Amino acid sequence: MSKFTKLTPLSAAILAALSSPVSAVSAAESEIERILVTADFRAIEIEKAPSSVTVIDQQQIEDEGAQHFEDVLNSIANFNWSGGSSRPKYFQIRGVGEQEQYQGAPNSSVGYVIDDIDLSGLGMVSSMYDMQQVEVLRGPQGTRYGANALAGLIYLKSNDPTQDFEHGAQVSLANDDLRTLSGYSSGPVNDTGNLLYRVAVEQHQQNGYRDNVYLGKDDTNGRDELSARAKLRWYASDDLQFDLTLMHADFDNGYDAWTLDNNGFDTLTDLPGTDNQKTSGAGLKVQYSGFEKFNITSLTSLAATKHQHAYDGDWANPDYWASKQCTDDYDSNGNGQYDDLIACEYDYIWDKKGDRDTWTQEFRLTSTESGKLFSQSTDWLVGVYMMNLQESNDLYSEYNTYPDEVLQSDYEATNFALFAQTDSDLGAGFALSVGLRLEGRDSEYLDSNGDEFNPSETMWGGHLALSKSLNEAHQTYARIARGYKAGGFNMTLPVELSDKKEFDTEIMYNYEIGVKSQWLEGEVSSNFAVFFMDRKDQQVSASQQDPNRPQRFVLYTENAGSSENYGAELDVNWYASENIQVYGALGWLETAYGDYLYQDKYGSLVDLSGRELAHSPNYTYSLGISYRNDSGWFANLNTNGKSDFYYSDSNDSQSEAYNLVNTKIGYESENWSLYLWGKNLFDEKFGVRGFYFGNEPDLGWADKQYIRYGDPQQFGLTFNYQVL
Repeated sequence: MSKFTKLTPLSAAILAALSSPVSAVSAAESEIERILVTADFRAIEIEKAPSSVTVIDQQQIEDEGAQHFEDVLNSIANFNWSGGSSRPKYFQIRGVGEQEQYQGAPNSSVGYVIDDIDLSGLGMVSSMYDMQQVEVLRGPQGTRYGANALAGLIYLKSNDPTQDFEHGAQVSLANDDLRTLSGYSSGPVNDTGNLLYRVAVEQHQQNGYRDNVYLGKDDTNGRDELSARAKLRWYASDDLQFDLTLMHADFDNGYDAWTLDNNGFDTLTDLPGTDNQKTSGAGLKVQYSGFEKFNITSLTSLAATKHQHAYDGDWANPDYWASKQCTDDYDSNGNGQYDDLIACEYDYIWDKKGDRDTWTQEFRLTSTESGKLFSQSTDWLVGVYMMNLQESNDLYSEYNTYPDEVLQSDYEATNFALFAQTDSDLGAGFALSVGLRLEGRDSEYLDSNGDEFNPSETMWGGHLALSKSLNEAHQTYARIARGYKAGGFNMTLPVELSDKKEFDTEIMYNYEIGVKSQWLEGEVSSNFAVFFMDRKDQQVSASQQDPNRPQRFVLYTENAGSSENYGAELDVNWYASENIQVYGALGWLETAYGDYLYQDKYGSLVDLSGRELAHSPNYTYSLGISYRNDSGWFANLNTNGKSDFYYSDSNDSQSEAYNLVNTKIGYESENWSLYLWGKNLFDEKFGVRGFYFGNEPDLGWADKQYIRYGDPQQFGLTFNYQVL
């Protein structure tokens, strides 16, 4: 079994001790299964990829007992997420990414793809059951993925159909009334073996760690998640292969996560919210290799999503507010000002429903061995890409029985791109990769408030990477990449912000140097990279609370000039013996705004120039160890953490640093296994999203920090049975 994972500060000590004489990789090491980066055009081996990539393979996913992508993301260096939804769907790579999207056109900085189906901005439907690996590509992916991958890409690859029959079932039970049932089946459909299938299904339920004291319920923040995938592979001939992928996910989750006193887990809402997403998708990959000079690949994907995010905005109930005293500031028409103390009346709900349909089509020609250029030294590929995204939203919010905001909107974007890449062997161990992508984007937006936009733009990106093989065990590379994120528009802005109706395209240049190594005859592998990111016309999310109607916010995106991020990543994997594996990661990140001033709710200018970016911890780290003895006993212990970070681009509210410890122990036989596991063993209370604003009328709407906390301590039992 192979694994590519990560280490923490201990990694530096290990590498320092090993960095004296370099041992060549032995012949035995060539027997180790290679990990491929399948998100790349050519499914390149990770040690040959001239960029910073983390791959978490199936063995680590299973060893750590990961049920959802949320369970593995803290293992990734320089990676963070924003917990404003029931499951993570807003991500940051090296400090770049979104924290939420309450309104407006979808425009992601981090791409999110499952089996070639684009779910960028909708990543919450991501079960880890029967998943082959998780790939995180850091830095702009301008050549391969274009406008939705300015910061990088998350690619989830599920297991493919098999030539032999194999079946499995799994059940997990835990506190918080967790119940997970899973099963898969794979094998040939016919006797000739040219038609194969694989099906995997998982149903996950739990209460969600919140007790609604007012309603007397413990499941108002619950999770009810169904995930299903089916794959069909047809070897139509020696030269023609079809791969059909079908997916369906129905996540019907509650959303009751916030408290006025920041206790974290005992809520008071009378109208608990919901955070649901139903996605059906299909992907078809066709590969033809019947030509002498090149192969043809076609990738088609469709995804249809219905989603809803709603919550009780006052985070309490009428009885609670009636017990508080408030100043009678306004009459029934919102005019006048009074100083009488009366019982508070505050009741606010927020509800957004949306439908999103995405279609993508890619054709590419890829050179064969006989089709190489320049004396058989250069592989090449060329391709075209088309994408159409349509989204309709209904946004409704109500304050004290009168509608505060009603907005119906329709958005459509069409992208067309041409791309090309060459990969040349320059001799003497040098290789050069050059990629270029030209992408056009046309979009239309119309809403019920009369806003209408028709932006159109042409963008380009690409990369230049020079790598050098020092010997069989070590490879270095230097990479320059240019990425882009489309500009856009802001709707429903007040007159004083009319100059911010539109914002410009963001451009990012990423400069990176890395070393990929094998040590001790292949028993230790390491990937190390240092980077510098130069962002032009950086897009940031800003918000203002209306001082006259404090429940109302003005949300908009604007350009914040230029900024610079730099740092390093280290991933290490060590097979200490036939029974012990140690892995870990360490990320270091420095971020800062360039010249950026924004206007607060009182009209004053706030200068954030030089401040760190939101959701950009200086340090992220993880360390894990797995042990398997010959008699079948298994144990895994892993820990991860991050330093403090700012929650928002619009205030100085910060999280606290935290460290989480998890474990899994059990017994594994040939066909069955039984595990006892624990997550967040020491019950660390850690924030995953924060806001700083006024939400309590009895305090005069004074600004205050509110924090949503991550999952507390949990223990469970998992039984797995397989027929191979």
